[in-house]
Amino acid sequence: QVQLVESGGGLVQAGGSLRLSCAASGSIRSIKNMAWYRQASGKQRDLVARITSGGSTYYADFVKGRFTISRDNAENRFYLQMNSLKPEDTAVYYCTADIVWSEDRREYDYWGPGTHVTVSS
Repeated sequence: QVQLVESGGGLVQAGGSLRLSCAASGSIRSIKNMAWYRQASGKQRDLVARITSGGSTYYADFVKGRFTISRDNAENRFYLQMNSLKPEDTAVYYCTADIVWSEDRREYDYWGPGTHVTVSS
């Protein structure tokens, strides 16, 4: 089996920074795309940022210039550095990855349970 677990969420004042981490563990052959989503209370889940296996990145307009996604392939981890946080960034943040399972060499989409980020004004 494969698991993704987020960490690094918490309470921060507006203008502050947080760094979210996502650790993948289990029978992993390789990891393709990795991404962060977020879901505010009562709203839909939105893509925040994505990074491919080659390192290409995509950012939603509402985080461009403030958030940075990165990955550590050797450690099967990826990160979301969040700077200049705003109250509207308050949400549950989820990591997701397309992972090739070593048992059958097929690609599956996995999600972490989420980590809460609260930005106070």
